[in-house]
Amino acid sequence: MSERTPDAGLESQDIETRAVLHWNLVTARLVDAAVSRREGKLSADGPLVVETGRHTGRSAQDKFIVRDAETEGTVWWGKSNKAMEPRHFAALKADFMKALRDKEDLFVQDLFGGSQPDHRVNVRVINELAWHNLFIRTMLVRPEAHELRGFVPEYTIIDLPSFQADPARHGTRSETVIAVNFSEKLILIGGTKYAGEMKKSVFGLLNYLLPPSGVMPMHCSANMGADGSTAVFFGLSGTGKTTLSADASRTLIGDDEHGWSDTAVFNFEGGCYAKMIRLSADAEPEIFATTKRFGTVLENVVMDPVTRVLDLEDNSLAENSRGAYPIDFIPNSSEKNMGGLPRNIVMLTADAYGVLPPIAKLTPEQAMYHFLSGYTARVAGTEIGVTEPDATFSTCFGAPFMPRHPSIYGNLLKERIAKGNVDCWLVNTGWTGGKYGVGNRMPIKATRALLNAALDGSLNDAEFRNDPNFGFKVPVAVPGVDSAILDPRATWADKTAYDATAAKLVDLFVDNFAQFAEHVDEGVRQAAPRATETA
Repeated sequence: MSERTPDAGLESQDIETRAVLHWNLVTARLVDAAVSRREGKLSADGPLVVETGRHTGRSAQDKFIVRDAETEGTVWWGKSNKAMEPRHFAALKADFMKALRDKEDLFVQDLFGGSQPDHRVNVRVINELAWHNLFIRTMLVRPEAHELRGFVPEYTIIDLPSFQADPARHGTRSETVIAVNFSEKLILIGGTKYAGEMKKSVFGLLNYLLPPSGVMPMHCSANMGADGSTAVFFGLSGTGKTTLSADASRTLIGDDEHGWSDTAVFNFEGGCYAKMIRLSADAEPEIFATTKRFGTVLENVVMDPVTRVLDLEDNSLAENSRGAYPIDFIPNSSEKNMGGLPRNIVMLTADAYGVLPPIAKLTPEQAMYHFLSGYTARVAGTEIGVTEPDATFSTCFGAPFMPRHPSIYGNLLKERIAKGNVDCWLVNTGWTGGKYGVGNRMPIKATRALLNAALDGSLNDAEFRNDPNFGFKVPVAVPGVDSAILDPRATWADKTAYDATAAKLVDLFVDNFAQFAEHVDEGVRQAAPRATETA
């Protein structure tokens, strides 16, 4: 394995350890290590199955950015970006380095964050767990063998689940910590076995680094038509971002994180991280097939201890069970993880209030408004008798991962839409005929038909009406789609109830957007919804 050991070792970073260093091991070697170290087990069909313990998702409240001269005026401080004092990070780093010195084994991967060479960053990841090292090797962009020898890390992630932070000494909230230091180009993760923290740390890193160079970082999926034009799908969890971008007639660029440069839409990653709970072989055959392939890592998926057969319906370990697999496990994926410039932007929302139409065309100003809003509405949950939807606004469709002020990303998007003459669409995959508990989920066949018409350009020729509440254009008729579904008010039996619900949703939008009003121009402010007088 010496040919995969870089010239710039840990000593070049002033990291001292007595551990045996396992440099840039390939998938099979890392699977062997994880199994032999009893970190996980192979399922009957080949994937490595692991458990993350009590942390089955991100620890958003335990993530910090060091507040110093570099970040004081560049980071959007607040709920999503909490500050850590430099002295606390210094103590945390010293304790991490002490912990590294005493390890018996460490697994190191040298990887790229970003598929476009002009806009990627060299990331070194140091792990105490072999399966964590396999996960991040799967998720980031893997250098060719000849690129490893001269690899020099720009940013380093050290992930030690066994490390326990001390709130008094380290300024943390708990024993779990994700600490990002942009000045020292170092990210420290401790007290959690949830591997997704590493993936999202690189996403946050690129979200910070790329905007000054004019590259738009996006929490989205993306695919490409036969003519090379790209469609970008923004959306929060549960809105169909992964499902709707997985189209056998189009080439998949990626399912979660991308950059939009002057020449391409490029995947930040080299893998996919899909939800596994209740995955259907009929609805998502390409993703389901990855659960039967060696090289896939399955987190918190229940497996029969005797037969090693998976049970994707069982959520006893986690509702957020996940699978990480190389993107080329999807048959129609892009060879270079890149596509042409976007022709269409799709903003997905699952409106559980049943107010929004199944599709609407947005002006650039409306697109920026809805991008900054990042709206979806989740159902109330499983509590008996509770049917009221819960509105969720996550700016840029990914607030926890955006270090800079949302207006920076919003203005970048608006500029690129105008420059590329991009068509923008809002697609509601939520409810029709009433809110959750009264109406029904939007038919997937109708959503796909409307989406196909948008992407092939034919929807631009349709007759449109202006929505009285939101002001965007809604098609009156689309071939192959029941016209009745295109007017949400008409689908409600109780029109008065629709008007009242629409007025409530408009108020929620307006109240949420108040935080951005002073950071956008008058055209975007005028794109705000207004409840009709009948409401």
